[in-house]
Amino acid sequence: MTGYGKTSVVFQGKKITAEIKSLNSKALDLTTRVAPMYREKEMEIRSMIATALERGKVEFSLWTEKDEAGGASPINGAVAEGYRKQIRHICGQYGMPEPTDWWTVLLRMPDVLTRDEAVAELTEEEWLVVRSAVESCVEQLMDFRRQEGHALQRKFEEKLDNIAALLQSIEPFEKSRTEKIRQRIVEGLESIKSVEYDRNRLEQEMIYYIEKLDINEEKQRLTNHLRYFRETMENGHGQGKKLGFIAQEMGREINTTGSKSNEAEMQNIVVRMKDELEQIKEQVLNVM
Repeated sequence: MTGYGKTSVVFQGKKITAEIKSLNSKALDLTTRVAPMYREKEMEIRSMIATALERGKVEFSLWTEKDEAGGASPINGAVAEGYRKQIRHICGQYGMPEPTDWWTVLLRMPDVLTRDEAVAELTEEEWLVVRSAVESCVEQLMDFRRQEGHALQRKFEEKLDNIAALLQSIEPFEKSRTEKIRQRIVEGLESIKSVEYDRNRLEQEMIYYIEKLDINEEKQRLTNHLRYFRETMENGHGQGKKLGFIAQEMGREINTTGSKSNEAEMQNIVVRMKDELEQIKEQVLNVM
């Protein structure tokens, strides 16, 4: 969900700049900073952004700059004089020294420097220009997100392929361990000379024990989750939360497989599968 966009336009000698950037977030967290002249349109701007982006921690700024011919902001003399009188009165009342540099003090006071955009009226013609700039910078951010999305999809495909290959590599160890378990139990019993046992009952117990360690269901469910993850990626935007849920289910099956794996080789493979899945979970947070 990360992205960036910036557009600048010029209207009647005034440079208007719209800038937007976004980071990952489970919901839309939108912050706007809009020049005073365009405050009346702030809700409309927020609605435009919210409709386009849906999710993310988004910061949007809209400001203006005068060209060099525009001159400096005018000084409001009446306001400055009012501040000067108040300061002199307070200094006299409380026995404090008056400022030695009046200009430095007065120019820092609110509204002494009059800004045109604070008093000018926004025309429909200018708003159309501003709206176009906002739409342009949002589209730039969307293009950025699309490029990131394509790169993420390729990354996910790679990780899913790796998990599928690792799951397939478990099979030889899975087949051989059944006979190893049976052999260890029989050898253990035969090593105790004074113990007699019912071979039929032993076979039943071994079948039960081996079934408890069977991972065929986990393998099938994990394979289904891998396929469902791929299908969900192809279904368009707005699938980030669903992909996160699927990744959680994949983790459950991998963890269960690990708990049933009593072979060192199988456990090593499970660890590698967890590593691949963890990378998927980290990147799912970037998906809309």
